[in-house]
Amino acid sequence: MSKRVRRDSHSGRKVWALLFVIISVFCIIFFSARGRFHAPVSSKAVSLVLSPFQSAVSWVGSQINYVTANIWDIVTEHQQNKMLRNEVDQLRVQNLQASEYAAENARLRALLDYKQTATQFDLKAARVIGREASTWSSMIVINRGTMDGVKEDMPVVTEKGLVGRIVEAGPNSSKVQLITDPRSSVGVLVQRAESRVNGIVEGDMDNPTMPRMVNIPKDSDVQAGDVIVTSGFGGIFPKGLAIGLVSEIRHDTGGLLEVAILEPAVDFQKLEDVAVITASREAPPEPLKAPAQTPGTETDPAAEAAEQTEAASEADS
Repeated sequence: MSKRVRRDSHSGRKVWALLFVIISVFCIIFFSARGRFHAPVSSKAVSLVLSPFQSAVSWVGSQINYVTANIWDIVTEHQQNKMLRNEVDQLRVQNLQASEYAAENARLRALLDYKQTATQFDLKAARVIGREASTWSSMIVINRGTMDGVKEDMPVVTEKGLVGRIVEAGPNSSKVQLITDPRSSVGVLVQRAESRVNGIVEGDMDNPTMPRMVNIPKDSDVQAGDVIVTSGFGGIFPKGLAIGLVSEIRHDTGGLLEVAILEPAVDFQKLEDVAVITASREAPPEPLKAPAQTPGTETDPAAEAAEQTEAASEADS
């Protein structure tokens, strides 16, 4: 019984499909031949019969056009969005590069201004290319070496002040010991004319970012805010290079000396470009001048010379 029902339903589907195909072929032939001959049937009757099929075909066509247009718009917008994203990424990279170039130009311009001002030094610009992991706050590596005229014990500076000295020079790179290294030792003095107290600046293991000035007499007048510069003693560091400002005065453990905690002039956490002092020409001292004499007591230089000659001859006799 079930097989018979299946056969009947299958046959019914075939009939409806055949009927749909016949009607579709008739519609196609009618619309294709429309205008070429006059059908004997009334035009209104034909339109009435075929209008549902015509509407269906028109609706299907409009839906197909609508879907096709939407798909095309989606594909076009996807391509445009992809192009815009690529353009945005390129602009972002260019913006980062422009910002980096601007920062580098500012640093190099500051070094160039310092070089033009500090005419007593021969400076070789260098770039920081690394730091030692074990001595992050006390040792850096620069991209200048013996092939550039860099040697050991040459001072390294920025436009703000002293950085350190060369402790190891290779052909194309060198190691620089910062003044924040506890093994470093720099002769310094207080720049204030009323003080001029001498001392030594060295790194502090307990505070790697702030060096300290030691060997300060207890009765000295070193004050917070004083500017500390190199003294020129020792023959390595030229005189007058900025070290930093006195931040705090502490008593030494022995009680006979004082220690000054310094705020360095150079930001050692942001070192990128430095300069090596390859030669230093200290300014010659001013010529000695004779003290001013009291009016009425001036001496004749010729008479003084004659008196000295006569006294020498009497002494010889």
